[in-house]
Amino acid sequence: MKLRLVAAAALLLLPTCAAPYKPGLGELMTFQQLRHDKLWLAGSAGNWALAAYEADELQEGFDDVVGYWPTHPDLPLPPAELVPRLVAAPLREVRAAVEARDTHAFETAFDKLTAGCNSCHQATNHGFNLVRRPQPGWFGNQDFAPPR
Repeated sequence: MKLRLVAAAALLLLPTCAAPYKPGLGELMTFQQLRHDKLWLAGSAGNWALAAYEADELQEGFDDVVGYWPTHPDLPLPPAELVPRLVAAPLREVRAAVEARDTHAFETAFDKLTAGCNSCHQATNHGFNLVRRPQPGWFGNQDFAPPR
C-alpha cells in the first residue's frame, strides 16, 4: 500500500518536474525553409493540392515562431511584430494564386514572400541568411507532379 502511494505521488509530481519542450527559433526557421522549398516545388509542378498544404504549413510555422518567440534576446526587433508585417500579406497572395491555380501569380507571390523573408532577416541582423527560389536537388525523394 505504501509503495502504491509513493508511486502515485511520483506520477502526480512528474509533470511538474519536466520542463515543457520549446523549440528554438533556429529550429523553427529551418522547418520554414523546408516548407518554403516544398511550396515552390509543388507550385512549379502545378500540384496545387500540395502547394496549398505547404502554404498552410508555412502559416502554422509562422504562428509557432510568433507563439514561441514573440520576442528574442538576440534580435533587435520582435518576431511578433516582424512576421505579421513582412510575410502575412505575401503568404495570402500565395494562397490566392494557389487557389486560382495561376502559375504566373504564384511565381510573383512566391517572390514577394521570399522578399518578405529576406526583409525579416535583414531587420533581425540575419541578412547573411539569404533566401531564394529553390534550386533542384533538395527533395529528390519526393515527386512534386500532381497525382495522375
